Amino acid sequence: MTAADEWLSVESLDLEAQGVAHDAEGKVVFIADALPGERVRVTVQRRKNNWEQATAVAWQRESSQRVRPQCPHFGHCGGCKMQHLHVAAQVATKQRALEDALWHLGKVKAEQLLRPIEGPAWGYRYRARLSVRFVAKKGKVLVGFHERKSSFVADMERCEVLPPHLSAMLLSLRELIAGMQQRDRLPQIEVAVGDAVTALVLRHLEPLSEPDLARLRAFAAEHRVQWWLQPKGPDTVHLLDEGGPELAYTLAEFGIVMPFKPTDFTQVNHQINSVLVSRALRLLEVQPHERVIDWFCGLGNFTLPIARTAREVLGIEGSEALVQRSRENAQRNGLEARASFAARNLFELPAVDLAAYGAADKWLVDPPREGAFALAKALAELHADPSLAPGWQAPRRIVYVSCNPATLARDAGLLVHQAGYRCVAAGAVNMFPHTAHVESMAVFERA
Repeated sequence: MTAADEWLSVESLDLEAQGVAHDAEGKVVFIADALPGERVRVTVQRRKNNWEQATAVAWQRESSQRVRPQCPHFGHCGGCKMQHLHVAAQVATKQRALEDALWHLGKVKAEQLLRPIEGPAWGYRYRARLSVRFVAKKGKVLVGFHERKSSFVADMERCEVLPPHLSAMLLSLRELIAGMQQRDRLPQIEVAVGDAVTALVLRHLEPLSEPDLARLRAFAAEHRVQWWLQPKGPDTVHLLDEGGPELAYTLAEFGIVMPFKPTDFTQVNHQINSVLVSRALRLLEVQPHERVIDWFCGLGNFTLPIARTAREVLGIEGSEALVQRSRENAQRNGLEARASFAARNLFELPAVDLAAYGAADKWLVDPPREGAFALAKALAELHADPSLAPGWQAPRRIVYVSCNPATLARDAGLLVHQAGYRCVAAGAVNMFPHTAHVESMAVFERA
């Protein structure tokens, strides 16, 4: 058991941005707010047989990479966990986390480490889900992220990772909700910033009164935002008032405009997304005569730029409704002749079903956190037994974009050790500065 007067040497940082140390008995101690190279005393909050969870309370030695957090709510708000670490060190930590996951979980080592993709460290978060809570005892409304390790809403007056105009709007949103008749039945405001408009999605548990609707319209006019209402699930989201600017983002390098709904999955960081798409296509090296498959295509974030070059690109996604939106986006950008789409559950994909989509020269894979295990497994089965699909050829190159290094490493292990590929490159993407979230990209070539 870690003693209160014991000094611990912090050895590394885990994926939750906790310092990792060992006490005098050799037990692992995870320490909030501690950085590698520091010596700290801690207060233990949780004890298990093999590990303890603690918070640093005193420092004998501080890390040279420790910085003063820019946000006054850091440590209380749970939205960011790494503001006390220099941004360059954050990126290095995420790159190391990717390398460690590939090796320890997949037994894969990339032949080349890609330079991490970086961008603005502040004001970057164009997508956010803000909790709303009317606190009767305090007589006020709170709008923001949850407190660290708590279901309570943090008492936030500003947020440094939101765009400045949204950060400045937090107190006004609190005043707006406080004045509404349904203030205790409004649990959430989802935020989505496009090129021309900021959309706010108000989740309401009961129908809104006419006075409350009038308050929303007045707020929209004053702050130049667009209100959407969500009475039930995501499919019920609709505009409060039709008309106004279109919610969309632009991939300027490819001349593509991507309309989206505020509840659609889009990357939170538009600047990083533009660089991510550009690098993915450079690594894919698409040629005009090639056929490409984009697995987990979403709204066409990668599919449509690929269609600018490839002879043909097939985008596959799990929802027919989402596939229809992708088709509309292809038509909007004049790419319907080269880009086609299909709906398919990609978490259940037998080898023969995969082969039925036809051979492709290259693949782009961009799965959710669960990864693309079924896809990698089917590819491994086809490699082991070509008779399952006579004449079918595996793609020469795969670019895999990941939001979870653990599932990327798992799938990379299958691709390298069972499907006949080499991992030729991998690198981190700092999509979420100041958080422990690790985005990454890996490139595989047929051996």
